[in-house]
Amino acid sequence: MKNINLAHYGLSPRFSQEATMYDGLFIARVTEQHRDLYKVVGEAGEYAAAVSGKLAYNAADNIDFPAVGDWVMTDRQGDSAGTAIIHHILTRRSLLARKAAGTAAATQLIAANLDTVFICMALNADFNLRRLERYLTIAFDSMATPVVVLTKADLCGDLASRLAEVSAVAAGTDVVVCSSKGDGGYRDILPYIGEGKTIAFVGSSGVGKSTLINRLLGHDLLATREIREDDGRGRHTTTHRQLLLLPGGGIVIDTPGMRELQLDGGDLAKSFEDIAALAAGCRYKDCSHGGEPGCAVRQAIEDGTLSADRFLSFTKLSREIGYEGLNSRQLEQEKIKRMFGSRGEMKQLMQNAKNKNKR
Repeated sequence: MKNINLAHYGLSPRFSQEATMYDGLFIARVTEQHRDLYKVVGEAGEYAAAVSGKLAYNAADNIDFPAVGDWVMTDRQGDSAGTAIIHHILTRRSLLARKAAGTAAATQLIAANLDTVFICMALNADFNLRRLERYLTIAFDSMATPVVVLTKADLCGDLASRLAEVSAVAAGTDVVVCSSKGDGGYRDILPYIGEGKTIAFVGSSGVGKSTLINRLLGHDLLATREIREDDGRGRHTTTHRQLLLLPGGGIVIDTPGMRELQLDGGDLAKSFEDIAALAAGCRYKDCSHGGEPGCAVRQAIEDGTLSADRFLSFTKLSREIGYEGLNSRQLEQEKIKRMFGSRGEMKQLMQNAKNKNKR
């Protein structure tokens, strides 16, 4: 039987203390997820596990199921006598999540108990500030610390201009620039990694996440593919989330590329601090930044100190988060309210239009 030091996997006194509440169960950390089956690591090594019927029955949403990075309590320390059963998920320190693809209002868990989220974006045709704003919004909401990692610097003809654009939407967030040639930027990532610290790389397919992780691992464990030259887009290489122990200390979680990033929730106050600061100077506290007099946000757009595209992104994400969790009827009512004020006002406008057409 192996004797794994779980401190290397990020086990802290806080999780150890909480684990003592569950007699007869064993603490382990989720390292992989494959549909309904998980791989976990405990003091005896890695083994397969599945959630208990009770845990699944009491789950109201996907958020109540384990995610890669979670600390869980299992009924055994191995699977030689059958798949282990996960009975409890220990209280998370952080959770990175997004809205699941499709129309259902479900949450998709990305990773749990992170210290740092590296948001990777390539400095080529895939460069997209609006997508970066989305990643920053969910990263701040996760309670982990976001760091922007700009990859493919060797393919960028005007790095200074790109950095200025990123700084405008990620003020106060550390930015690291990496190149696929040499050690450019790679060593700047190392200070964020340490014994027991958990980091995750997120971003679109082909931006270089797997390449960076291979460098940290010291060998090519993860498959990599270049971004297509015709449209600057990458193809999926990572097919599932997995937690890996780094030889120099620390833990990294690799995630599949995400081109569509719908928000399940988010911290717009942090990802749009500039707009929040401007809004504090509006004449009215409940200013919608539409046509109200004394609107500091609208004034900043007119002055050119705030990008109109950034404000439109802010309003779009605000609506997206505001609609989260509403059923189809509630969604319709909310949109009517935003457009007309109320259903009654909408009917009145329609009636006025009909009367006008009869004349």
